[in-house]
Amino acid sequence: MAITDIKAFSHLTEDEIEDFGRELDRIRADVERVIGERDAAYIHRAIRIHRGLETVARLMILFSGRRHLLRGAGAVVLAAAKAIEMMELGHNISHGQWDWMNDPEIHSTNWEWDFVGPSGQWKQSHNHVHHTYTNVFGMDDDLSFVVMRMTRDERWRPVHLIQPVSGIAVALAFEWMIAIHDWALVRRRHGIPRGRIGSPPDIELVRKILRQAGKDFGLFPALSPRHFKRTLAANAAALLLRNIWSYVVIMCGHFPDGAEKFTEGELANETRAQWYLRQLLGSANFSAGPVLAFMTGNLCYQIEHHLFPDLPSNRYAEIAVRVRALCAEYDLPYTSGALPAQFLQSTRTLVKLALPDRFLRHTADDAAETRSERMFRGTAGRRAAASSGPFPGAATTGMRRGLRTVLVEAASAARAMPGTGRRFRASPRG
Repeated sequence: MAITDIKAFSHLTEDEIEDFGRELDRIRADVERVIGERDAAYIHRAIRIHRGLETVARLMILFSGRRHLLRGAGAVVLAAAKAIEMMELGHNISHGQWDWMNDPEIHSTNWEWDFVGPSGQWKQSHNHVHHTYTNVFGMDDDLSFVVMRMTRDERWRPVHLIQPVSGIAVALAFEWMIAIHDWALVRRRHGIPRGRIGSPPDIELVRKILRQAGKDFGLFPALSPRHFKRTLAANAAALLLRNIWSYVVIMCGHFPDGAEKFTEGELANETRAQWYLRQLLGSANFSAGPVLAFMTGNLCYQIEHHLFPDLPSNRYAEIAVRVRALCAEYDLPYTSGALPAQFLQSTRTLVKLALPDRFLRHTADDAAETRSERMFRGTAGRRAAASSGPFPGAATTGMRRGLRTVLVEAASAARAMPGTGRRFRASPRG
């Protein structure tokens, strides 16, 4: 089952958790002190890149005529532009990452993203619910997007047998699934009866759908009446590619092995430091260079994003170095890996949990996708400790604590050496 005692799972005392939280507060404060022109230049450059790519893509599609290769290339470029707008711009601006600039164009209260779901509804669902209750079963609907079983804490139902197929459907129609998910959550929060039609959230969603459909499936195809159907197909292909890419990025950040789940009891009297720890344990990164990171909206640094969702995304790479070192110091896991490996793990969980628990090999406490503090007890604990790799376990805690002490002392000695300028860094793999 999900984690019921985060202190037992992490093998940290309350004081150690609070110290860990203070270190993360220090990282935040250090970044906030230096935010300025460099960050403003980054977001303005990102907007120019997006608009430039979209303009080029639209022209390629518009003037492609019978040249299928040019039209296909235009669809790919348009998909890239839409991915940048959704993740680096829409997602991050809506988190308030650039509100400090007081620029009305890129303020979280004004930006409406190029996405079928209204940004206002998404912010209620994502910024408030998901980022507050990350991976808390029963509180965070993003844990399964309602239609997928991604933890054994969710009771198996026969409908889950088609999960491998429904997972593909979610990927292909990702923006529509997110829009419906957010709309339903907003209706529930406002207590709108299920059968009532015409409520403010309904009207808001319909208006946004008409706006998006009118732009991508009406206006731009109409600009090339001789090739209306081909332009329509290219636009649809771009949206499809953007949906699949968004799905892959989200799956890699939330559902690979090591992205833990939690029970509602963990929320009782949760301190800021404990919230930090839950964000760390419930998120996962994947390796990416500058270009790939930009194409993901820097969500390859999902851990750092969940720790500091309102800090500028271009700072996540440098923050990640300090967070990884802090995890090594406190003997905490820092879940990261190659994008294909993270996606395959997530897909394996999706397929595996389509089956009832009685057909699964591991228990609900030591399975790769849903571990709990109970994995450290008895037989499950011995098996988990033997197979968990760089993961804190009761059987090896003493040895890991000793290794941590050696690393910290070595780092201190290196910093004390004159002229070396060395800094402690964790190993490149989590």
